[in-house]
Amino acid sequence: MYQFSTAQELLAICEKEKAGIDEITIRSEMEASGQSREYIWSRMEEHYQVMQESIKNGLASDIKSLGGLIGGNAYKLQQYMQKGCLSGQTVIKAASYALAVTEVNASMGKIIAAPTGGASGTLPGVIAAFVEDRDMAEEMAVKALLVGAAIGKIIASQATLSGAEGGCQAECGSAAAMAAAAVVYLAGGTAEMSVDAAAMALKGLLGLVCDPVAGLVEVPCSKRNAIGAAHAMLCADMALAGITSFIPFDEVVEAMSRVGRMMSPDLRETARGGCAATPTARSYVLKINNLQTEQ
Repeated sequence: MYQFSTAQELLAICEKEKAGIDEITIRSEMEASGQSREYIWSRMEEHYQVMQESIKNGLASDIKSLGGLIGGNAYKLQQYMQKGCLSGQTVIKAASYALAVTEVNASMGKIIAAPTGGASGTLPGVIAAFVEDRDMAEEMAVKALLVGAAIGKIIASQATLSGAEGGCQAECGSAAAMAAAAVVYLAGGTAEMSVDAAAMALKGLLGLVCDPVAGLVEVPCSKRNAIGAAHAMLCADMALAGITSFIPFDEVVEAMSRVGRMMSPDLRETARGGCAATPTARSYVLKINNLQTEQ
């Protein structure tokens, strides 16, 4: 009764039940898993608490990734924000929080894959920053996670969330779509607006390659999470302004799937193309290979 695998189905259920995406998502999960509302809600609360903890830990000035390529960038952006910023406080805060989560991930800390480890910063960054700046209750953050989860479920059902299968459009692109839908909900937008924001966010990152330097989920992955956070908030603003996506969300997801299949394997998490194939990246690979040989 509450199962959906496309945005069209989700919106139809929302209309029929006169309920929001968050409510339909939790009913769908109850129906599919047999778990109680209280159990599912408590699990989402736990996920959000882990997200908050990873943001806090990632804002440390001395955090360092396993590969040594990133660390301290979230702290730097936070310090810069205190002096004023071009993009606005909430956007920069969301970006710094996104960086923080990815730096924790790259230092082998605890994060929530949202939807993947490499794209784990965008959704919590956007939700936490918005909830904090609007002084909202944590309950709203959990509901926003449910909205984001619905978008992620649709993408997973109809395409992929894997960079190895679909490129970074499937990871950071999906995360941005989830975050855009979630923040529209937080801002009081309709279910249709959330879906339009998700469509614009995914559409805007269509074709994004997955090219981790040295095969590490550090560069360019971390900064892409920050960019995805800002991108998600702009798409949310457009949807809230009444701008709609000319291409429906379900068709954007199908297009993303097709684009992923067309991509060369060199552009799908193999570290053989894109940024991973630049002289600087290759020099770094030689350096760590030499260090490993010496050890």
